[in-house]
Amino acid sequence: MATPSASDDSATEKLRLDRWLFFSRLVKSRSLAAKMIENGQVRVNGEKTHQAKRAVGPGDVLTVALPRTGIDAVKIIKLVACGTRRGPAAEAQTLYEDLTPPPPPKEESDMAATRRAPSPGRRPTKHERDRLQKLKRSTPEID
Repeated sequence: MATPSASDDSATEKLRLDRWLFFSRLVKSRSLAAKMIENGQVRVNGEKTHQAKRAVGPGDVLTVALPRTGIDAVKIIKLVACGTRRGPAAEAQTLYEDLTPPPPPKEESDMAATRRAPSPGRRPTKHERDRLQKLKRSTPEID
């Protein structure tokens, strides 16, 4: 009976990059993960990689440009565990620690700009038309 050596233990702690992305539920399929890696959308410890077979393990930091729009388009992730399967979302979230900084808070000036009167170049909404009609009805006509 063979005894496992130290090299076998280190091999079990590593996992292919495309498989890890799939197991962690950051992408929907391994083929999509492989395409993202080949396109240079994934960095491992700050270095671009174009190989899906690159081995990653606990302690590695990934920077992933996800195919989404918005603030969460780029995620910075520290691997905590490799995982053995693509399990439920709660299990997948235990595989990594999200290091992505929170988005900056919205300023009050941006909020006020969305509440101001409609611009003259567009038609008023139904709600705005109703408010105008009520205003016209409540004011007396002056001749």
